[in-house]
Amino acid sequence: MKPPPRLQSLIEEGLIDTVVRQLMSGKEAMVFVVRTGDETRCAKIYKEATHRSFRQAVDYTENRKVKNSRSARAMAKGSRFGRQEQEAAWQSAEVDALYRLAAAGVRVPQPYNFHDGVLLMELVTDAHGDAAPRLNDVAFTREQALQHHATLIAEVVRMLCAGVVHGDLSEFNILLAHTPGADGSDSVDEPVIIDLPQAVDAAGNNHAQRMLLRDVNNLRDFFGQFAPELLHTQYGPEIWSLYQAGLLSNETVLTGRFERSHADVDMQAVLREIDDARAEDAARRLRMATASAG
Repeated sequence: MKPPPRLQSLIEEGLIDTVVRQLMSGKEAMVFVVRTGDETRCAKIYKEATHRSFRQAVDYTENRKVKNSRSARAMAKGSRFGRQEQEAAWQSAEVDALYRLAAAGVRVPQPYNFHDGVLLMELVTDAHGDAAPRLNDVAFTREQALQHHATLIAEVVRMLCAGVVHGDLSEFNILLAHTPGADGSDSVDEPVIIDLPQAVDAAGNNHAQRMLLRDVNNLRDFFGQFAPELLHTQYGPEIWSLYQAGLLSNETVLTGRFERSHADVDMQAVLREIDDARAEDAARRLRMATASAG
């Protein structure tokens, strides 16, 4: 097929040879199947902010690091340069998350290159070599549902131990890939987590807990259609409480049970914290005003 303008530059740079076909068009990007030498890969073209249905919500971009102070100031002001920098940061977030998670052992598509707003990565395939289906397009037996749910809960833990929360994890953002067995063993189907531009830093984002609980609940509700006993599990609160306590690791054995604390909240202590924060802010503003006057 005729390559889209955004992919033509990659052909000229020698990063890809030909464009085979369009694979999908989603809420934030279009994905094409491309050829590079003897390999078939994916090229993900990020849509401009004005053409995306998935907005750069403050919840997702909170505390994301930018490359320099000039960029940070421009983004805060909302200038044209700032919007360009914000767009670049949004696009590179998925690339950063992919490399970070792949290094942590999470099954994500292997990233190869990122050039001019286009991400080149592994084409995840099924047993026939075609593009792998999303979980929502597959029906499972009870045993398969339990197995894949356990695998994905382990992946959520591995991501969190790497400091990342997906933020939009569901049956629509997970592929079922065919993986040949090693040393002649039987091949298996395994989940592959995709679509990470909205991934957040677990320690630096105040909404990380809510997002992780939603991610885990999405997995519970989907696989619970095939294995109803999963609908009564509480993996999300269990995982987050262990993470907060510094007790979570990739080897942690989870139970799916969680008992919420019913201890009384010390409202006086909470109000004191609020008053202290207000006093500290007032003092900071006074120092700034004094410095400006001087």
